[in-house]
Amino acid sequence: MPDFIRSDDSFFQVKHPSWAQNASIYEVNVRQYTPEGTFRAFEAHLPRLQKMGITIVWLMPVHPIGQVHRKGTLGSQYAVQDYYGVNPEFGTLDDLRHLVQTAHALGLYVLLDWVANHTSWDNPLAQAHPEWYVRDATGQFVPPVPDWQDVIALDYRQPALRRYMTHALCYWVREVGIDGYRCDVAGLVPTDFWNAVRPELEQIKPVFMLAEWDELYPSGGLTFENFDPNTRLLEQAFDMTFGLRLHYLLDHIAEGKQSVDEIDTYLAAERAAYPPSVYLMHFTSNHDVNSWDGTEYERLGPNVLPMAVLTVLLPGMPLVYSGQEAALQKRLAFFDKDTIDWKGYPLEAFYTTLLQMKKRHPALLNGDRASRFQRLATPSDAGLYAFVREKAEAAVVTAVNLGDADNHLIINDLPSGSYRDIFTGEVVSLTPGTSVEVPAHSYRVFERLLE
Repeated sequence: MPDFIRSDDSFFQVKHPSWAQNASIYEVNVRQYTPEGTFRAFEAHLPRLQKMGITIVWLMPVHPIGQVHRKGTLGSQYAVQDYYGVNPEFGTLDDLRHLVQTAHALGLYVLLDWVANHTSWDNPLAQAHPEWYVRDATGQFVPPVPDWQDVIALDYRQPALRRYMTHALCYWVREVGIDGYRCDVAGLVPTDFWNAVRPELEQIKPVFMLAEWDELYPSGGLTFENFDPNTRLLEQAFDMTFGLRLHYLLDHIAEGKQSVDEIDTYLAAERAAYPPSVYLMHFTSNHDVNSWDGTEYERLGPNVLPMAVLTVLLPGMPLVYSGQEAALQKRLAFFDKDTIDWKGYPLEAFYTTLLQMKKRHPALLNGDRASRFQRLATPSDAGLYAFVREKAEAAVVTAVNLGDADNHLIINDLPSGSYRDIFTGEVVSLTPGTSVEVPAHSYRVFERLLE
């Protein structure tokens, strides 16, 4: 863990928008979402996502994609050719505006994916302002990572580049009405740039800023030649970063490399680093993970659903990626058309049950200093992990069994009372000594019933 981080609230000055306190986030891969692969075709799904309990919709990059050194037939959406343009593959600027307006009418908020660290080789900026780019010893443009041959790195030592990028970020908030950004490899861009951008955006409207980074796990395990590990992204610029350390921990638990007790170690490190007001985003899949590491079914095996329960109900904001509610069991092509097969949304009810409770329950609010988290005692080395989250008299009890054998949670340190199983509707009395069965590779979630 970086030793510069301080959990003292005085270091963390970001004011989260009020609508984010009970939010869950959904990542939209517009290209693969529908056969059409357009904004208009995706827009028809917004009412369904709203009913599922989603608050924030994150759109992968919407800009035109470079042609030079393009990968695949359609290219990477992260190879931006024009920061002020819309990818014609997806539709028009008016189509995007209509999508945002429809989302707002449903009480949803929209983030755009922003790639500030690099551009495509044929972005006009490379010709108009070559001084804005990183060069090697021979004066040639360079990719930020050797494998990213379709993009070239920008140089934020240039004040004019900073002004250009700030104006572009403000444009989409002001002219299209978006509600913030998911910022690609945010830790590769100087933190002082993001710190200066946030107040500029806030002058237009309250925004939500998500950084693709994790200060508990800098750079997500990738190797970059130049980056500052002391990013401090959450102090002034960003509302939330990726919970990459938890993501990889869940993978390692599924592989048998670590035990469920390591979740306690992770949570202790998180609390040592950050005050409760800070948001971290938890997930079992996203566009990178699905395409490059494998589907959650490949990585997590029989524990896909119990680990999804953990990402929703542990402290933090849950992410659902396109197709997870369809139990998608294939890696989506990154550079080519590869439409999701929705199959009648077999897991939509599962996610709706979890996300709607997350949205309405007082003990599950994001960044709430008044809520309490407590690990519940479980047999050692049994693969059973259980906890309660409480606020005043409200409580949610979660138990997941990641092991191969059925197990039982013996209730001890828990507020006695009547509880409802949120998945079956069964009402049970939980008092000291009560035994709750948790089958292998399964989960139980109970909400306390208040008079």
